[in-house]
Amino acid sequence: MKKYTPETAVEKLKELPGWAFENDGIEKKFVFNNFIQAMGFINQLALYAEKANHHAEIFNVYNKVNIRLSTHDAGGVTDKDFHLAQQIDQLIP
Repeated sequence: MKKYTPETAVEKLKELPGWAFENDGIEKKFVFNNFIQAMGFINQLALYAEKANHHAEIFNVYNKVNIRLSTHDAGGVTDKDFHLAQQIDQLIP
């Protein structure tokens, strides 16, 4: 499994607006109108993550959801992270 360097990860992130490279992972913050919308988003995301057997770090406070993706087996960012990030972005209308 190919691990991206910080430079190559940042270059690849140009395809994913709002995502940032931080500490060998990619992260994005989402803000919703309320807690119910935030939890609905998390539940939808969970279905993609489970199907891919690639689980995100998810942090939620009321209407804010922070997502962090990193392939722990590889010790950093891989194509699995970018693929799941693309799927997550598709959940937002």
